[in-house]
Amino acid sequence: MKKFSTIALLLAAGLPLIAQSAHAAPAQATTAQAQAIAARSQCEFLPDAPDKHEVVRGDTLWGISEKFLQNPWCWPKVWGMNQEDIRNPHWIYPGQIVYFDRVNGRLRLGNPLGSGANGGSGKLMPQIRTEGLGSNAIPAIPAHLIEPFLSQPLVIDKDDMKDAPRIVAAPEGRVMMSKNDKIYVRGDLKGGTSFQIFRPGTALKDPDTKAIVGYEAVFLGTVKLDRRAETEDGVDSFIVVKSREEMGVGDRLVPVPPTPILNYVPHPAEKNLQARVLSIYGGVDQAGQNQIVAINRGSKDGLNMSSVLELSRYGKIIPDPTDHKKPVRLPQERYGSLFIFRIFNNISYGLVMQVTDAVKVGDVAHSPETVE
Repeated sequence: MKKFSTIALLLAAGLPLIAQSAHAAPAQATTAQAQAIAARSQCEFLPDAPDKHEVVRGDTLWGISEKFLQNPWCWPKVWGMNQEDIRNPHWIYPGQIVYFDRVNGRLRLGNPLGSGANGGSGKLMPQIRTEGLGSNAIPAIPAHLIEPFLSQPLVIDKDDMKDAPRIVAAPEGRVMMSKNDKIYVRGDLKGGTSFQIFRPGTALKDPDTKAIVGYEAVFLGTVKLDRRAETEDGVDSFIVVKSREEMGVGDRLVPVPPTPILNYVPHPAEKNLQARVLSIYGGVDQAGQNQIVAINRGSKDGLNMSSVLELSRYGKIIPDPTDHKKPVRLPQERYGSLFIFRIFNNISYGLVMQVTDAVKVGDVAHSPETVE
């Protein structure tokens, strides 16, 4: 592995710089320390990494890092970013160039020569952005792939489903309701006024314990409170604001979540864990790149937002042609990466980032250190 500095390793991923301060101890890591961390994480440069890369609109941080590193998720670990850095990173922008100075073992992030940012002098000056994610900033991942899943219910825990408010009737005995219709709801609203409507879908069973850990939620639309119940045994009146599918008696309500902040920094899972693929969103049998899958680990297991897990498949048991009495188990093989973007108590959803094989229910999703 080439002897690059800590900053060089970060820039090699084409990813955001963290502004240094008196409290930014991780930025003071020595080259030897950075190399040791990189070695443990297999954070090696690709042999064909270019001498420079100009950041262009349409790039993603993940995509850029794939051009430079064996594992595009490992750059925060090389940098030694703490949780505050991960929550509030600084970003790179179109027009900036990542320069590879292999002679001096350094990389530089700058604007093209002769650009206005350098006063037209032609002298390369590092350009470090210290503001948050702006409209022109390069996103970490293709955000449009997960945005539809950020604000709608994906899975409902058993206890939450039991206690959720529910539709009990509609005016004039109507059976199905859609946009602008009125519905009557019974249950504890807990002071809320805006809700999403869902219908319990497929039961999700843990592949290991076979226990039901939740139910996938079929998102039907959104409703807004029109009038509260006037008596203890009365119902609350709602108006359907948006309808994806028709709603009916028995469908449940969940509060509309806060608007998500799309400030993702892919990084290895903090804790060593091993999960199993519960389901593939959409009810299909296999998933490929940029599809959504659910796993049987969540916040209770220490999984956090933007964690990246590796995907593997259990090795097959085959007959040993040299000893017919003893079958052989083939090794567990890695074949891809999973970016976690939505976390519940016992279940999390992830975006399949890159794979060399199809993802199947029952496959393993694990932190890099759990499988050798």
